Amino acid sequence: MPVMHILSALEEETFESPPHFTSIERKKFFALPSSLREAFDDLRTPTNKVCFLLAFGYFKARRKFFGKQFRPPDIEFVAARLGLEAASIETSAYDKQTALRHQQLILDFFGFRRFDQAGQEFAASEVEAKVRAHRRPKTIFLELVEALTRHKLALPKYYLLAELIAHEINSHKRALIRLVGEHLTTQGREMLDALLEKEGLPEAEEPPKVQRYRLTLLKKFYHSTKPSKIKANIADLQLLRSLYSAIEPTLAALGLTDEGLRYYANSVIKAEIFQVSRRAAEDRHLHLLAFIAYQTFKLHDLLIDAFLQAVQSALNTTGREHKELYYTGRIERRQVISDLITGLDSGVIAAFTDIGTIIAASGFTAHEKILMIENILQEGEEQRERLAAQLSQLKSVAGSTQEDADYYDLLGKKSLKLQNRVSDIVRHVCFNTTQTQPEVAEALQHFQRRVGEIEGPAPLAFLSTREQKMLFDEKGKFRVSLYKALLFVKIADCLKAGTLNLLQSHKYRPLDDYLLPAEVWHREREELFERAELRPLAEAKLTLGELALELDRQYHHANRRWLSGDNQLLKMHADGAFHLVTPKEEESESSPLLPFFPERQYVSLVEVLSTVHRATHFLDEFEHWQLKYRRERPPERTFLAGIIGLGCDIGLGKIARVSKHLNESELETTINWYFSLPNVRAANDRILRVLDRLELPNLYRRDADRLHTSSDGQKFEVAVESLNANYSYKYFGQNKGATVYSFIDERHFLWHSTVISSAEREAAYVIDGLLHNEVVKSDIHSTDTHGYAEIIFGVTYLLGFTFAPRIKGLDKQRLYCFERRKVYEEVGYRLLPDAYIDTKLIADNWDSILRFIATLKLRHATASQLFKRLNSYSKLHRLYRALKEFGKIPKSLFILDYVDDAVLRQSIEKQLNKIESAQKFSKAISFGHNQEFIHSDKEEQEIAEGCRRLIKNAIICWNYLYLSQKLYEAETDERKTEIINAIRDGSVVTWQHVNLHGEYDFSDERLQDSIGLDLTKIEGIKVG
Repeated sequence: MPVMHILSALEEETFESPPHFTSIERKKFFALPSSLREAFDDLRTPTNKVCFLLAFGYFKARRKFFGKQFRPPDIEFVAARLGLEAASIETSAYDKQTALRHQQLILDFFGFRRFDQAGQEFAASEVEAKVRAHRRPKTIFLELVEALTRHKLALPKYYLLAELIAHEINSHKRALIRLVGEHLTTQGREMLDALLEKEGLPEAEEPPKVQRYRLTLLKKFYHSTKPSKIKANIADLQLLRSLYSAIEPTLAALGLTDEGLRYYANSVIKAEIFQVSRRAAEDRHLHLLAFIAYQTFKLHDLLIDAFLQAVQSALNTTGREHKELYYTGRIERRQVISDLITGLDSGVIAAFTDIGTIIAASGFTAHEKILMIENILQEGEEQRERLAAQLSQLKSVAGSTQEDADYYDLLGKKSLKLQNRVSDIVRHVCFNTTQTQPEVAEALQHFQRRVGEIEGPAPLAFLSTREQKMLFDEKGKFRVSLYKALLFVKIADCLKAGTLNLLQSHKYRPLDDYLLPAEVWHREREELFERAELRPLAEAKLTLGELALELDRQYHHANRRWLSGDNQLLKMHADGAFHLVTPKEEESESSPLLPFFPERQYVSLVEVLSTVHRATHFLDEFEHWQLKYRRERPPERTFLAGIIGLGCDIGLGKIARVSKHLNESELETTINWYFSLPNVRAANDRILRVLDRLELPNLYRRDADRLHTSSDGQKFEVAVESLNANYSYKYFGQNKGATVYSFIDERHFLWHSTVISSAEREAAYVIDGLLHNEVVKSDIHSTDTHGYAEIIFGVTYLLGFTFAPRIKGLDKQRLYCFERRKVYEEVGYRLLPDAYIDTKLIADNWDSILRFIATLKLRHATASQLFKRLNSYSKLHRLYRALKEFGKIPKSLFILDYVDDAVLRQSIEKQLNKIESAQKFSKAISFGHNQEFIHSDKEEQEIAEGCRRLIKNAIICWNYLYLSQKLYEAETDERKTEIINAIRDGSVVTWQHVNLHGEYDFSDERLQDSIGLDLTKIEGIKVG
């Protein structure tokens, strides 16, 4: 047996046992192909014939042989199909040599090979790469099974694969430890071991009651933009940087991936000091090396997050105050203009009128006229001076508005507050300026060299001419505060634009660092094409040609149906705009679903979770962070308490104190070591995998061959300081919040969710969900406008999904084509393209596009990682422009289909309503802390959200199981039909029968005062 637990006992038994077929599946898998008929007829005995066909069917389904394991219903089915008696089949007489010959016939038919020495070598190479990436052993196992099947190798027994994985994991660990021993200097060892000592204090200081270890101080950072918290993070960064520089050569030799760093670092973060100390020296140093690197990268990211938030906050405040100043100044400007007009009307214009009258008069000499005019001018001199002053004032107001000088004045005033937050960040963060404009790099390096003290001349070339002009006041004095503010704004712009990156970071590296390495892409191109299933897209010309034909057909189809009157729901306007009418789906007369659930009996949430666990074993997915050896698991109730405490936002301390039969210390330990994000997601997947096998959920599918999914964001306030939260007055008022972006399918399976800042665009996370799940395979996916972007259309098409968003202002969207617009105008079409597809841009960047898609499909990086960096480059990066240009093609196809197909529009609307219903469900589950997140770290927020989703999926699973049992117990066909119709026309996303909040105890014992409040004493208290 392998040392390491990879599959649970139940999963191992499933892997090593023949599949359970339905009657329909038996007909499919036990159908003998004609090319094997001759060999089959040559088999001598009935037993050999039946066993051959059984082995054939099992291999066709699972790519694996199961020896003499045959299921009795399968034996009966095959025997009956061959006209034999099942009782006459003696599987014990099926000898090994005969079975081997039969297996070879089957392998030859399917083009497979045995798992021989060459197969083991291939499997070892696959496992080695995955172990280096520090994937979970179970993930490695499942991906290895896929790889063997892809390379047409018959699957061996479980223990062979498990031993291979365990061997590679142990070998990799030994290799890392050896490298640590070879490369880590004595000084480096001493520095690392010093982290396990308590922090020193000056002799004069009295030691505190609790003296913490140096390592402990580096485990947690502040998620805040407050100056004091930022300074504390900077102090930690300085310590980490000094350690990192000393161990950097050793880290380079180890070559750990981001996941490798995360695994070993979290083993340190989760452990107590004594648990780290008692490790063998090299093993301890390996973990501490990874910890230093991981925390250095993480802290750099946190500081840049704080920097960007602080700069954006300063810009928002400046913009808001500038707008207020402008609107306040309107009254002053109006008064000045009014006075000026009055003065001109009563003074200048009246004087001109009088002068004109005098000149035209015939009864005066020229000299008399001059004297009269001089008299008028002298009388109006005081008024002219007043008008001149008003005109000067108006010029001043107009000039300041034009130059926006007041905006820069405000920004300069905000600078000091901004400097208190971000100056130290700019000084101490290690920037990568290789892709930065030289002018910006020069200014940044000047700031760092001067330690933020800018007094004399400073680099100005990174600023516009207008900004440079604003840096000097009326006396020509250099405005240092404004200069620093403009520098910080420029640095923020460059960080967002991807032209300024970090040397040590998880989030802010150059785009190329996240893509498949260029040398690997070119060297292993053919193999990567096969693994990523990109062969049909290999040629840009062929792909674009097929799309051009399809788009042309769609223009003809949509226009002809409208012209012929077959699409009367599309209303075309004279200006080319259009209006769509989408009829509501017909109301059903079936019985409501709610009465079928328990009415008088409430089912407790604990019972729901426990029942669903017994059906699905989802708690088995909560594996210890360190998977190498067996550990005694905590009891089931502890896991359930953790799920409820996190998922309902009750908090671990509170749920431990208000619960019976629960150990608080054990709960904290369980959460620490077992509740990782991969585990919580795998637990959700385990429930969905069981639901996927049920027939009842398929009642909600509109099309058996196409699964429709959707996603949407939901806002939640964050009750603590967090850099994964942002202001949104519309949703949170004066508070900060985050967005939970969730995914659901037609069957109400909640299959993915993530937590992002409320300021982030949701579209970047659509692909993450589509690629995440191995259970729910979406065919068509819908979002609202927030999840839409042309680049998403392009990427989803290339990944094999149909993107079908509900776009606000659809008639304002531009349509594109390959053909000339005139071709369609000449035949009287009204749905016309607005622009042409730039096929040259797409074709020139086709290789880069395929590399991008391969990176996603092979999970080398997440889509949100790539989009965050790629969206930043939007003005410059040809890959972004090419993907966006390509996205215009499926976008045009979709819009033409959308306006033509009312059923599609109804389907999209219905699917988006399902995610909105699930969001109400989320609010009901999240009752413990005023529906707010109580965690600051993004991963902790996602674990809490994963537990909330787990509770929702468990309730939905319980509902399906309950309704399935009701259906099974129905005594008449009429009753069955009634239940089925109620399910089809209702929703299983219902929780009214579940007691989410616990029970109240009205026993005499609980009615007693446990605190001892004494009213007579309280009444005697004097306040003030």
